[in-house]
Amino acid sequence: MSASQAGILQPVPKVARHLIFTHSLESDPVEQLRRLQDVADGDSIVVGLGQSLLLHLGCDVKGMQDMPALSGSSVEIPSTPASLWIWLRGEDRGDLVVQTLALKQRMAGAFELRDAVDCFMHHDSRDLTGYEDGTENPEGEDAERAALVSSGIEGLDGSSFASIQQWLHNLSHFQALPQTEQDNIFGRHRDTNEEFDSAPESAHVKRSAQESFTPEAFMLRRSMPWNNATQEGLVFLSFGHSLAAFDAIMRRMVGLEDGITDGLFRFTRPVNGAYFWCPPMKDGKLNLSLLKIS
Repeated sequence: MSASQAGILQPVPKVARHLIFTHSLESDPVEQLRRLQDVADGDSIVVGLGQSLLLHLGCDVKGMQDMPALSGSSVEIPSTPASLWIWLRGEDRGDLVVQTLALKQRMAGAFELRDAVDCFMHHDSRDLTGYEDGTENPEGEDAERAALVSSGIEGLDGSSFASIQQWLHNLSHFQALPQTEQDNIFGRHRDTNEEFDSAPESAHVKRSAQESFTPEAFMLRRSMPWNNATQEGLVFLSFGHSLAAFDAIMRRMVGLEDGITDGLFRFTRPVNGAYFWCPPMKDGKLNLSLLKIS
């Protein structure tokens, strides 16, 4: 298998920043993408390409699509596609700000920064609710199988499909709930992180149990909390060898499978969402050979 972008398989960093770019259809982005190749190491800078950009460059990546908008009972899942996603990973927030300014200049002329979301690790990788995030994450070779494409095709082998959503929490509402109700939303006891049999069918652990799908819906999650002056929540990020696992889990969470809505929607909801294809690495650079870019 070709080398993947290393940051995909590594644990979440101390701080991160998600950069979302749009692309002008009147411009040729090839030169800017070559500039990005020069600095994107796949570790501290992870890159994903949106469907619109891929199609603009005449590249049809098998399995790639825009994230679908979904509607359930009083639940709306938005789709906000973008051309380019850059995930900055590091130890110091100031470094990420400086990197952002440099990337904006490097991509100018074809790409415009639409949004930047700062994230951080909370305790031992917990959500702001206090519940542990990513408990059922695969590890080692299982993580590689879940997250990376194994196709034998140059330029595709070692790539990954990223699913990203920014969830907005109503923490005041959540914190006002009794501890038993909070635990029932997640299906785990917050203090021990243990699942319990009496959890309702709407509990998140039951809605999203990866092994309960056919085929099993394993994906590698790298979510982190975010906040600004007035809001906070979780940036959900997962990597898969396809988009099928995320799509299946999200449809069940919304209630499209059996009419039962995930308990998470009692206090949180996604405000945006998009899919991106993360190319592999070759000789220390992004392998953009599928896009005919060397």
